[in-house]
Amino acid sequence: MSNAVTTVQAAPCTQAAAYFKSTLTFETDCWDVNDALNAGGEGFVLLDVRSPAAFALGHVEGAINLPVGKLIKSKLAQWPVDRLIVTYCAGPHCNGATKGAIKLAELGRPCKIMIGGITGWVDEGFNLTEGV
Repeated sequence: MSNAVTTVQAAPCTQAAAYFKSTLTFETDCWDVNDALNAGGEGFVLLDVRSPAAFALGHVEGAINLPVGKLIKSKLAQWPVDRLIVTYCAGPHCNGATKGAIKLAELGRPCKIMIGGITGWVDEGFNLTEGV
């Protein structure tokens, strides 16, 4: 008997593996970002693309607040052009991280999004820092 899950066949395993591996070139998760920050945060910049007011209420320690609308070439000049930039926003209900990553990619900057955003960060049990 078919249902909404089984009606469409799963992709062949080799195709599925290639697809899922490719998603990791576009995204990372809260756990991996936390581990990387605890190890010194080398190799990437973490950008909180929410408003300054939202950032002040709580953000990932070490993140830099740069709202999507302010993502311009001159604001990024402080980091090497090959430095990975990871964006995050409020959470799965927010597409700010994606919009930020689009702008970064269009500016020629390597980027990923941190899936889950602040909601995911808190769900994992990680602390937020208040203030600017």
